[in-house]
Amino acid sequence: MVFQGSSVAISHTGKVRSNNQDSGYAGSNLFAVADGMGGHAGGDVASSIAVHRLEQLDQPYESTAAAERSLRDAISDTAVQLIDTVHDRPELAGMGTTVSALVMVDDYAVIAHIGDSRIYLFRDGSLTQITTDHTFVQRLVDSGRITPEEARYHPRRSVLMRVLGDMDPEPEVDTFIMPTRPGDRWLLCSDGLSGVVDDPHTTKALAQGMAPGRTADALLKQALDGGAPDNVTIVIVDVGGAHPLFSGTPTIVGSASNPDGVDVPAARPGRTSWLHPGRQAANEPTHFEPAPQFLEELIEEDKRRARRRRVGWIVGIVVVLGLIAGGLWLGYQFTQTRYFVGADEDTVVIFQGTQQNIGPITLSTPYEDTGIPLDSLSDFARATVQQTISASSLSDARRIVADISELAGGGG
Repeated sequence: MVFQGSSVAISHTGKVRSNNQDSGYAGSNLFAVADGMGGHAGGDVASSIAVHRLEQLDQPYESTAAAERSLRDAISDTAVQLIDTVHDRPELAGMGTTVSALVMVDDYAVIAHIGDSRIYLFRDGSLTQITTDHTFVQRLVDSGRITPEEARYHPRRSVLMRVLGDMDPEPEVDTFIMPTRPGDRWLLCSDGLSGVVDDPHTTKALAQGMAPGRTADALLKQALDGGAPDNVTIVIVDVGGAHPLFSGTPTIVGSASNPDGVDVPAARPGRTSWLHPGRQAANEPTHFEPAPQFLEELIEEDKRRARRRRVGWIVGIVVVLGLIAGGLWLGYQFTQTRYFVGADEDTVVIFQGTQQNIGPITLSTPYEDTGIPLDSLSDFARATVQQTISASSLSDARRIVADISELAGGGG
């Protein structure tokens, strides 16, 4: 049965990359995103090959098992085709691509995934990430060594542990089947979106209930406003709903929309041209697939980074505490340059420091007992002394004491 719903696919170079190595597809039953890697042109060719091979699966299926089998076969065929392409064009060695694909079969979604592009399901106001990133940092998250929030900013967040490349003719691909229902919104995207726009903002955009095209444009704008350091590809699939149904013409975006599979900035799909133009920049790959022997080295590097982070925190805390202690010491030293006249239990006393205290900490000490009895003073003079009299210096304090002594001698 042909899928009943609406969809859109858009792709943008972003604000830093010089060419678009992503590819996207939205058809009648098939929806896919591929994020290529491997230097200038290599990534373009890889993602284009993947999408054009998957395009052949855009047809009704008798069963979910048949669709799942076709997805696995197509991805394996793509791996072989990538190897053959590099054999014919050695300059493309090292190219590869992620693949996240979705085939609708009746009331089910058949999913295939490898790499760090993502498939999300928005249902009943809640967004769920359906696929698991095949990345180094995801392994760290799964082992509890870092949090998902730390993974977003980890320096190795782009290291892929599994990818569809030109080295392995039998890639390990995740495939599974999920029930879907009217009202569901499926989001397929490259990490150019998920790495910039967090889940709460994505949820808010999907919850607006706008048509897939307007929703995709809103998400793309958020990625661009966030800097869009990588290509951004978005495919949105609405199951049922009030929006116009699929028109019958598939949408191919990104490098797969070009005949030779290599995207030229001036020839990007017009779908996203109303937004910011891509800024020209050197095209450096954002991913690489580490050889197995480097995995332990990467893990050790992450341990060293964690140790450096802990040491940095400790040093920072010590420095802050030192600055606070230094500030308190300087403040205390300043108080010891001040004097005031007050009283102890029965005599007038010159105090060094200030009248104020900090909690239980006293900022003054008796400096000189004048020997003038309090009961020799008038009631007013005694009350004034007990409330303390500020002095600008030690000599000023002694002058005040001399005045008090005269008052005492004059008839306290």
